Amino acid sequence: MTNADLDEILRDAVESGAVPGVTAVVVDRDGVLYEGGFGERSLGDGVEMTVDTVGAIFSMTKPITAAAAMQLVERGQLDLDAPAGEVCENLANPEVLEGFDGTGAPILRPARATVTLRNLLTHTSGFVYDLWNADMARYLAVTGTPAPGTCQRAALCVPLMAEPEARWEYGIGLDWAGLMIEQVSGMTLGEYFAENLTGPLGMLDTAFGSTTLMDERAAAVHARTPAGGLVPIERSQPDSPEFEPGGAGLLGTMPDYARFLRMILNDGELDGVRVLAPDTVAAMAENHIGDLRVRPLPTQAPTRSNDAEFFPGSPKSWGLSFQINEEPVSTGRPAGTLMWAGLANSYFWIDRENGIAGCYLSQILPFVDQPTLDTYLAFETAVYLHRSRLVRGGRFA
Repeated sequence: MTNADLDEILRDAVESGAVPGVTAVVVDRDGVLYEGGFGERSLGDGVEMTVDTVGAIFSMTKPITAAAAMQLVERGQLDLDAPAGEVCENLANPEVLEGFDGTGAPILRPARATVTLRNLLTHTSGFVYDLWNADMARYLAVTGTPAPGTCQRAALCVPLMAEPEARWEYGIGLDWAGLMIEQVSGMTLGEYFAENLTGPLGMLDTAFGSTTLMDERAAAVHARTPAGGLVPIERSQPDSPEFEPGGAGLLGTMPDYARFLRMILNDGELDGVRVLAPDTVAAMAENHIGDLRVRPLPTQAPTRSNDAEFFPGSPKSWGLSFQINEEPVSTGRPAGTLMWAGLANSYFWIDRENGIAGCYLSQILPFVDQPTLDTYLAFETAVYLHRSRLVRGGRFA
């Protein structure tokens, strides 16, 4: 395989209509092994999707927020297992939704356990997303509570769908973790990132609000039509956001995100700059949900997400804050590899065993769009089939 063969996987995806544009980067501990960009930033506008294209990375924000929280754990300003309500008052007395009465009103009761930062980082707090939980979608509709994407504080003041530590279910926990970071640091989340994490790591194209230079390189979000085509759509922007969402708010590029991946591969250090202790990174990469396992995510809004599960049938646990496959999977990654994704079909993996990682950006809804997911999986598979021939500078031997 040559570099051109990896290029071909991405180029073919553009030509087949699987994606309007795509960028991808592969790194090891020492640097970049591959980077490429193909297609258009907005379908039909003729502007090339270069590797430095800026996109909404949505839930790929979560591991960055988790890393920031773990910095504060290292400094003694946050505690993984103390009640989170000691930091954020609204978490002090959580309630659990038990159902709805005959009039449709929600039935709530006090939670029997406290919510902790560890729960928030591992999606075991009982907080969920309405996008994949029918009861939460009904609760928001009945009560008029805004959805998380509005970035209104009221969107986070919702009941739990289960007792803390009862089950894994994907949700708004990292948004709360972001508010905890703001509370103890005295900074906005974006300010904290810039001073303590993204800034020191040289991730200058990663932010909650894009700069003029980022806007000039931004890709449009596209929707998959019922006929299988793609059309550019407006990316919804919250009016007067009241918080910067640590669960899904960042814009960024794949070269930037690859620097974060290399930091994890290098046990908390990149290019001589240490942002996390080695023991902290090792802990982030471990299973923190015990015998619980990651559950499938049944969509409640098909225009925004398909039913979601990566590697169905293969057991997955959760770290701080990564999905961990408990056994080797079809792409070639070994057990213990870290991964997650963003709503507009961006993906990453971190293989600490082999010292290799990669990330992939498209801007397509709904989530888990099969053509772009298939492209990403084909790309990762090709990397593993030929990783022994990867060489520095983005070239293959």
